[in-house]
Amino acid sequence: MIFVNYGLDWAKATYNLLVASDITDYLKLGMSVALKPNLVNVTHPSEGATTHPEVLEGIIQFLQEFGIKKIKIMESGAIGNNTKKAYKVAGYEYLTQKYGVPLVDLKNAPTKTLQHSGLNIPIAEEALNAEFLIDVPVLKAHCQTKLTCCLKNLKGCLPESEMRRFHTLGLHKPIAALAALLPVHYCVVDGICGDLSFEEGGTPVEANRIIAARNPLLVDSFCAGLIGYQPEEIGYLSLAKEHGIGEFFSENTQVVQLNTTDKPQQKSERISERYRKSNIVEKDACSVCYSALVFALHRAGGTNKNICIGQAFKGEKNSNALGIGNCTANFDNFVKGCPPKAVDILEYIKK
Repeated sequence: MIFVNYGLDWAKATYNLLVASDITDYLKLGMSVALKPNLVNVTHPSEGATTHPEVLEGIIQFLQEFGIKKIKIMESGAIGNNTKKAYKVAGYEYLTQKYGVPLVDLKNAPTKTLQHSGLNIPIAEEALNAEFLIDVPVLKAHCQTKLTCCLKNLKGCLPESEMRRFHTLGLHKPIAALAALLPVHYCVVDGICGDLSFEEGGTPVEANRIIAARNPLLVDSFCAGLIGYQPEEIGYLSLAKEHGIGEFFSENTQVVQLNTTDKPQQKSERISERYRKSNIVEKDACSVCYSALVFALHRAGGTNKNICIGQAFKGEKNSNALGIGNCTANFDNFVKGCPPKAVDILEYIKK
C-alpha cells in the first residue's frame, strides 16, 4: 500500500500523510527512530537536490505525538561535501532548536563491514543499529542511474571511500547489495521539487507531493513511473527484486491519495519555460500534473504535438490536441490519471 498527499504546507502535508498511513502498525513506544534524509550537497532544497526540512518536521511532530522520544537525523554528504554545512544551508538547525532532535554526521562514523553478492560493504554502525530507520529521500532523476529515491539514498550511510568504490562498480550492483544489508523500516519521500535530470539539483520540477509506504522497493518502482521510467529500466531495482527486498508496483497495488480535490496549482516558471515555446496550452494545471508532463517531455526530447493541460479544460471537447489528465477526459485523445504518470504520458507521446 502506498500513501500520497499534496500541499504547499509541507510539514502539515507530511504529518497528515503519516496520520492516514499504516506506520503505527510498525512503531512501538520506547523505540528509537533514525531519519535519513538526502543532503547530497550543500544546497537549499529549492534547488531540487536535498530533502526539505519541513518534511522532517512533519515526521518529527507525528513521532513525538505518538510518544517516540528518541529521534535523530543522520546523514553523510556526498564525496567532497561537508555534512554539517549541508545541514545548515538546507535549514535543519531549527529542528534541533525546536524539537531537540540531534543532527548526526556519518562522514567519519565507525563502520561495520557486511557481505552481499560477493561485495564487502562497510556501513555506518549508527545506521545498522537504528531500531527504526525512516528513509526520507528526494524523488529526482540521476545522470547515471536515471532514478534516485529510497534505495540509492542509503548510499549516504557509507564512508567516502566506499562511495567512490560504488561508482567504480557501476552503482547498480552495490546499491542493490546495500539495500539488502541495511533494513529500511519506513519511507517518506520528498516529492516537492526534485530535479529533472541531475542528482545535485539546478533544474527543480515543482510537484508538491509527499509519498509514504513501508517497502522501499515498492516505493522506488512507483516513483520511477512518476518521472517517466518503467522499474525494469532501473538496473538496481531489478537486482533488488532478485535479492528479495520487495515487489514492484503494479495495478494491484493500492494507492491512497489525500487532498485530491485541492492539489496546488502550477506556479513555477523556472523549469517549464523551456516548454512554453512548444505547442502546450496550460490553464489552471496542478503542479503535480504539470511536473509529470515536464518529465515526459524531457525524456521524449520535446514534441510537436498540440498538448492541453489543466482544470480549465474540464468538459471541453477537442479532436486536435492530446489532453493530459482526467480534466481532459472529453478530448478524443487524453492520458488518464489524476495525476497521470510521466511514463504513461511518454508512451502516449511516442505512440
